[in-house]
Amino acid sequence: MKVVEWRGKPVWILRRTPDMLASLPKNDDKVADPHSDKVYQLPMPEYCKNETRSRAEHKEVLVVVGICSHLGCSPSSRFAPGAQPNLPDDWTGGFLCPCHGSTFDLAARVYKNKPAPSNLDVPPYMYLSDTRIVIGKDEKGDA
Repeated sequence: MKVVEWRGKPVWILRRTPDMLASLPKNDDKVADPHSDKVYQLPMPEYCKNETRSRAEHKEVLVVVGICSHLGCSPSSRFAPGAQPNLPDDWTGGFLCPCHGSTFDLAARVYKNKPAPSNLDVPPYMYLSDTRIVIGKDEKGDA
């Protein structure tokens, strides 16, 4: 995972493994908004309205604003699956907000019955090449 700054906020760029991607469908019934219909601060880009919440041509790459939708803390990565402190025994990997315990899967979707009301935001972004991303701009223009 790489962290960059956009509009003064951390943006996470995470390259997910095939195992990480395979874990996402297992969480659909556990997350509060599996299809990212609920807006937090940014409207969901149409090209990321899918289970991986990423562009189809690079579905392994997640790009999200690393700010919890509860009170604005920055969750920490908890990628290792399995039981861990403050996490369920069937944890498949994701993010844990240390402030109030909200948990997010590897597509940054919030689990049900947590303080955070929404998934983490996906900013507009586009690929300049297979290895370069611009955040805050896409085919529709600047955000």
